[in-house]
Amino acid sequence: MPSGADIIKDYVTEFSRIQDWMLPIKEVAPDTYESMHKRYLELKVTLSSLGVNLTEIDRIKG
Repeated sequence: MPSGADIIKDYVTEFSRIQDWMLPIKEVAPDTYESMHKRYLELKVTLSSLGVNLTEIDRIKG
């Protein structure tokens, strides 16, 4: 069973990756962007509830 730290690490990694994918497609593929934005929000809420400070790693801020 993964530890809390491992779970947070995995979510931070996914949060960073999804932002990397979202930024270049916002104008090119808005439907895909919106789908990814939903996952971005889920990750953001989860990380915030786990006490992770998103100030430095949130590049979308939406």
